[in-house]
Amino acid sequence: MADLNRGRLGEARSCRLRTIAVIALVAAMAGCAGGSPGTTSGGGSTAAPTAEPVHQGPSVLAAGDVGSCDGDGDEQTAALLDRLPGTVLVLGDTVYDEATARQFDRCYRPSWGRHLDRTRPAPGNHDYEVKGASGYFDYFGSRAGERGKGWYSFDVGEWHLIALNSNCSAVGGCGPGSEQEHWLRADLAANPARCTLAFWHHPRFSSGREHGSSRAVDGLWRALVDAGADVVLSGHEHSYERFAPLDEEGRVDQARGIRQFVVGTGGRSHYRFGSPISGSEVRQSGTFGVLHLTLGSDGYDWRFEPVLVGPATDAGSASCH
Repeated sequence: MADLNRGRLGEARSCRLRTIAVIALVAAMAGCAGGSPGTTSGGGSTAAPTAEPVHQGPSVLAAGDVGSCDGDGDEQTAALLDRLPGTVLVLGDTVYDEATARQFDRCYRPSWGRHLDRTRPAPGNHDYEVKGASGYFDYFGSRAGERGKGWYSFDVGEWHLIALNSNCSAVGGCGPGSEQEHWLRADLAANPARCTLAFWHHPRFSSGREHGSSRAVDGLWRALVDAGADVVLSGHEHSYERFAPLDEEGRVDQARGIRQFVVGTGGRSHYRFGSPISGSEVRQSGTFGVLHLTLGSDGYDWRFEPVLVGPATDAGSASCH
């Protein structure tokens, strides 16, 4: 394994909210963000206090936009996974650029692939560079849900988790009446958990300059709001952004809104932010990392775990609906 990793690197280089918000600003690479990385819409702090955890329960570790033989960012975030227990969620774009079987073997398996036994993925657009996302479904097998669909659900502790496929045009759409939206509503009705988390690749809301918000997944977002879901995770924008709980129209709604985390920080590259959109609370670019969630019986703690040494932290807690 070590020899293979060295080989890769040699090739690469040459809402009842109870929020304890902790935001630390870290210097990022020049030009990596359109605004200042690590800023918050409500004002930030240059200090790095520590948020005391509120909840106890199993952990989830999440990021998207991960594997590449063109750099070692995925090795850096995989080193975080090496020391953190919990279920690993891949938020799409598992490996670049085309997600072929060869790229999975050479550019993902040596890093995040060593945590395959505890990984649950959702597909991204780069996973569909190969027809039918065949490399993705071949690599993950039954862990990726039914071949050609990619949506499935499972439980972690007392939470219900739902993986969805935001490559809407490849799976017959994501809107009202689509097969996926119909399945989602049925799954939510059959699993009325106190706390629910969904994850997919394209963010419904984003301040990112590269891609921004995706209206294609609006039907999925509305189904989750209707069911009282609590958290949505996504990637696609290669940065970290946390939102206040948002309703079906993207308005801040502490009582029934969903909190979205955009975590495209798995190791591929960094994207810039544009102007912050409504509800954006924290935006950070210029560092890779993973989102660490602790799933309690009635709420959750979050913490962005950066690969950089030093205070680059967003942490807090909230209750489920």
